[in-house]
Amino acid sequence: MIVTKFGGSSVASSEQFKKVKHIIESNPDRQIVISSAVGKKNSEDNKVTDLLYLLFAHIQYSVSFEHLYKVLVEKFVNIKEELGLTYDIEAELEKLYKELKKGISQDYLVSRGEYLTSLLMAEYLGFAFVDAKDVIRFSYNGKLDMEESERAIRQKYAQYGKMVIPGFYGALPDGSVRVMSRGGSDITGSIVAKALDAEVYENWTDVSGILMADPRIIDNPKWIEVITYSELRELSYMGANVLHEDAIFPVKEANIPIMIKNTNAPDDPGTKIVDIVENEPKSQKITGISGKRDFTVFTMYRHNSSNEIGILRKALEVFEKYNVSVEHVPSGIDNFSIVVATSSIERCMYDIASELKQVCQTDSIKITGNISLIAVVGRNMASQCGMSGRVFKTLGDHDINIRMIAQGSDEINIIVGVENEDFKKAIQVIYNEFS
Repeated sequence: MIVTKFGGSSVASSEQFKKVKHIIESNPDRQIVISSAVGKKNSEDNKVTDLLYLLFAHIQYSVSFEHLYKVLVEKFVNIKEELGLTYDIEAELEKLYKELKKGISQDYLVSRGEYLTSLLMAEYLGFAFVDAKDVIRFSYNGKLDMEESERAIRQKYAQYGKMVIPGFYGALPDGSVRVMSRGGSDITGSIVAKALDAEVYENWTDVSGILMADPRIIDNPKWIEVITYSELRELSYMGANVLHEDAIFPVKEANIPIMIKNTNAPDDPGTKIVDIVENEPKSQKITGISGKRDFTVFTMYRHNSSNEIGILRKALEVFEKYNVSVEHVPSGIDNFSIVVATSSIERCMYDIASELKQVCQTDSIKITGNISLIAVVGRNMASQCGMSGRVFKTLGDHDINIRMIAQGSDEINIIVGVENEDFKKAIQVIYNEFS
């Protein structure tokens, strides 16, 4: 049995619905469909989820939302009519309109994109519709209740067999809707695949797999045939956005492979994501490159700071106090640095610096902004001599100054910090060296 998840671009129009149906009917093992909300048909169009968030903002500020609601209705009614469906989607939209008038929670409102899309998809495929709030369960603390979710999913599968489930949301114990972070439909599919011990979890999108680098930076980057969960986590965290990073955990635990496939080119091989790649030649030195801009580095200088017990803990507690997530902590004998996203400290940078100087009793503190982090990721790097040297030499040969270096003990990635202005150039020269 195969669990399939279709992203917003895959369900953006009646023509895309037809492609989904062709994919499902081409393999009878594809019995479970997880649907995102209707996406953009073209660059001028709007995603339904974006419309719903905007709708909620209009309600909050007592601004008329009639024009947005009209756009929403047109999207769903057009798909229904063009596919010749009979489901009374108009009644669902009218119900939503009445709820908008009397007051509605943001989570409930933005979940309606997946809900309405899945209702139409279920009829079009001839599958049962199963509301995500009946199978994806959260505890009151907002954490996923995996045990209860798996029980509910298995129960519905035993009852219906073939079914369509909306992605992106579930329900709290009192039945109220709770949404996941954007891209959460990937997580829904992963949860369902684990619950049903699927043979494979297919994630259908608008690209033919995962690329070695961002195509906005590298022209026609190579396609990755196989990638491990760990490598994908590293690339996703550093900016590669093919799959929601939290979608990996449920299937990794169950050792279920993920296939990234293209709805618009279903015969393309795609990218397979697995736990371990067995019997693999070691000729492939790196798997991919990704990166993010705009980091700030706080560097604390104090004689023999590396020998002082607790100094790092004190520094990290300052960032915790200001609810700032720490990215990296490179260190030396007389100094250590803490790397954070610039956006997270814009309003409190000098407050943090003042407290760091006080609690760590540093000789001085240096704050460096406009830093980009670039991750070079590869499962085979640990067995290749001189990989770090090649990265550093390549950057040096192209007059790119390295501001920071970090490498995990498992040697799956090398992270370098460069100036923001060198971000694209650094990725380009590293890609050219290893591709």
